[in-house]
Amino acid sequence: MCQRIKNRTEIPAGKLMMNKVPEKTWTHLTVNFIMKLPLVAGKDAILIIYNRLLKIAHFVATTEEITTKGLVRLFRDNI
Repeated sequence: MCQRIKNRTEIPAGKLMMNKVPEKTWTHLTVNFIMKLPLVAGKDAILIIYNRLLKIAHFVATTEEITTKGLVRLFRDNI
């Protein structure tokens, strides 16, 4: 009963819009880490780089202690 008579304080959301399709490769990337994995060959994390246009994912083994410079090197050497 309370929810039926409750006034809304926020403006209703607009219509959903589709994401634009990227026009160039390697302009829209998603980068994620999977951490806390079992230690294998000195690596305990995975870096995932996903290209939206080509729908390609790259998986790179790494460690949790990676620095920003190390991340740049991984990206440069593996992509």
